[in-house]
Amino acid sequence: MQQNVKQYWKENLFYLAVLLGIWFLVSYVFGVLAVEQLNMIQMGGFKLGFWFSQQGSIYVFVILIFVYVRLMNRLDKKYNLEED
Repeated sequence: MQQNVKQYWKENLFYLAVLLGIWFLVSYVFGVLAVEQLNMIQMGGFKLGFWFSQQGSIYVFVILIFVYVRLMNRLDKKYNLEED
């Protein structure tokens, strides 16, 4: 049982690291560091760098929340840690 708990948390932390990495990429790299290059592309009449810094990072964050919930539900089922 103890080994299952360690493996569960190892997978959980891996999911967190990947999802937070994606959020960092979208919110900081695309919205701050690469904004000049992205501003050369237009999306809906707005520069893409502006869109990422104002809207895109929020949309991606909300999507990542739903992805995390889905991944955790699968992980809970895999290790028989489901709530009743």
